Amino acid sequence: MKQVMLGNEAIARGAYEAGCSVASAYPGTPSTEILQNLSKYKEVYSEWSVNEKVAAEVAIGASMAGARAMAAMKHFGMNVASDAVFPSVYIGATGGLVYVCADDPGMNSSGTEPDSRHFAPHMKMPMLEPADSQECKDFTKRAFELSEQFDTPFMLRTTVRVNHGSSIVTLEDRVEVPVKHYERDIMKNTNIPALARNKHKTVEERLVRLQEFSNETDLNRVELHDTKIGVICAGICYQYAREVFGDGASYLKLGFTYPMPDRKIREFAAQVDKLYVLEELDPFIEDYVRGLGIECTGKAVLPLYLEYSADIIRRALGLPGVSAAYKAPVQAPVRPASFCAGCPHRGIYHEISKYNGKIVATGDIGCYALNINPPFSVTHTQIDMGGSITAGHGFERVERFAQRGLKVFSFIGDSTFFHSGITGLINAVYNGAKTSIFILDNSTTGMTGHQDNPVTGVTLMKDVTTAVDIRTLVLGCGVKPENVRTVDPYDLKATAAVVKEAYEAEDLFVVIVRQPCALLKSVIAHRKGQHCRVNADKCRSCKVCINKTACPALTVGENGVSISTEDCNGCTICQQICPFGAIEKEGE
Repeated sequence: MKQVMLGNEAIARGAYEAGCSVASAYPGTPSTEILQNLSKYKEVYSEWSVNEKVAAEVAIGASMAGARAMAAMKHFGMNVASDAVFPSVYIGATGGLVYVCADDPGMNSSGTEPDSRHFAPHMKMPMLEPADSQECKDFTKRAFELSEQFDTPFMLRTTVRVNHGSSIVTLEDRVEVPVKHYERDIMKNTNIPALARNKHKTVEERLVRLQEFSNETDLNRVELHDTKIGVICAGICYQYAREVFGDGASYLKLGFTYPMPDRKIREFAAQVDKLYVLEELDPFIEDYVRGLGIECTGKAVLPLYLEYSADIIRRALGLPGVSAAYKAPVQAPVRPASFCAGCPHRGIYHEISKYNGKIVATGDIGCYALNINPPFSVTHTQIDMGGSITAGHGFERVERFAQRGLKVFSFIGDSTFFHSGITGLINAVYNGAKTSIFILDNSTTGMTGHQDNPVTGVTLMKDVTTAVDIRTLVLGCGVKPENVRTVDPYDLKATAAVVKEAYEAEDLFVVIVRQPCALLKSVIAHRKGQHCRVNADKCRSCKVCINKTACPALTVGENGVSISTEDCNGCTICQQICPFGAIEKEGE
């Protein structure tokens, strides 16, 4: 049977068909849909882990136990997971072990665009790169097989256009792979220094065998057409190259990109007159080709950053472009990203913005980062997941001797707090921080598409489990009970009072801001019909409601301000802000 699938759907299908038994991940664009789709196959135990390191360790443990296992993550996640992934290469794979790492060239949903291919030689871990959805499925299956053949974890590296692109996939039946026999084997499954020293030699010897395999495997293939031009490429760049050159060039399409096929590259280069290397981000392949003493053209003319396209490649190589089939008569206006209508983050940042100039706000990764834009303009810093609490602590330490009169506020979401904020909070308690920490509990992992997390008490496979209470956890970390508050951000009066307490606090202070995301289906159903409306007789078109909330449900026209009943969920923040009482709750 054939089916159109996203690359992520196809990876999930590949894991299912390969007989994978355990899969884990932390949601992160562009990898999120892998586990979401894999969880539909009940033969595979799938979980949202609290972070990528945990996800990798779950998969490693399952592999040690003799089952095929996979952990999926975006490129930032490999940074987090690397503490576990590195030693797993020395340990090997009893059951096939695959790490999926999805890169985001162009930073479609990321703060930076590192090239995760460098992890492969850094970790001495073999790597595959699919170019379309069919290869996503096939390469995932091959990765499990090769992992067991060579007794090593494999990395499946993708990019956003492969993850989120759709193409036809041929489906096959699942192969049930029995769990291998387990027995205690400290020589294999532990990495104390005395044992790891011998393992390093094994890893290097394995790389020699893997490179020979790379030269022979059909995962790396030559397509000979016109030999005036030769192109070496991998992943999505193969699709771009075919679009640019068609049969007017020959191709060495690499699917097994570490170790690279030295002999096959030499043979291909000898068959063409001019050699191009097309790859997004770093000259990973190009540097290897040049290291073989082969002349090629790559990053000298092609950009080192952002995504490629066929048109970008044409322009870079001085080839004629393709005229657009259609041009829009007008351009859509650019607008800054803003909180959704009814977003609970709006209330807390409205009140905190009154302290701008008196505070330093260290931010974190999540929807709430949109408060950097007007009208709130609150956050000063954003580094990585969990970095708000720890960077805030460092900033506050400097404030103690700099004496600039700035109070440090740190902001972190519920999912991010579980991911990597708890250790920062413990560090703050242990080291006597005097910051005020706001944990924004919207009962979901919002920015990546409403995945459950420990606060919801529901697993990826929809099993009801224990919900972790943030207040209890905060108290367990050592924060004094008198310095912990919980507030509903829809109640601006109560929120203002708590923010004032946080600003005046002389000790570590934690505020749990609790209100579910306005876009959760359960919230939409519960608040249906609870919208606000404008009383035209009282409205003076002062636009305070618009200027201070930037709520997309509010618009202004010839007849003054109006509220879209389809967008409004009746949070009443605009009603509480209106100086003339012109906004009313429907039914009141």
